[in-house]
Amino acid sequence: QLQLVESGGGLVQPGGSLRLSCAASGFTLHTHDIGWFRQATGKEREGVSCTSSRGVGTNYADSVKGRFTISRDNAKNTVYLQMTSLKPEDTAVYYCAAVFKFGFRLCVLNPQSMNYWGKGTLVTVSS
Repeated sequence: QLQLVESGGGLVQPGGSLRLSCAASGFTLHTHDIGWFRQATGKEREGVSCTSSRGVGTNYADSVKGRFTISRDNAKNTVYLQMTSLKPEDTAVYYCAAVFKFGFRLCVLNPQSMNYWGKGTLVTVSS
């Protein structure tokens, strides 16, 4: 019943842009912290960006800061990750995840803090 579905992945050349979408059903994203995580082959899953519940704020990994932007569309119950200036090292399966958050603490880029996960969408950056 509670689901997250990612979309928007694909093949893009270095320096290009891509927008990922995370559509939620069964709960309201506004009351949840939402995070984007990625996992490349042979590497640990890492946090990319997150947006806090109730408009507290956003957080970004140093590796994507200034290149990626996370945003919410509450009317569509959807979270986006706009990725620009993509690099080959950005290649990975990207997952969105959510956790209910009561209060006004800033979200954290910790996979273990998240309760709900999508199945992922593959992003490949290559020429």
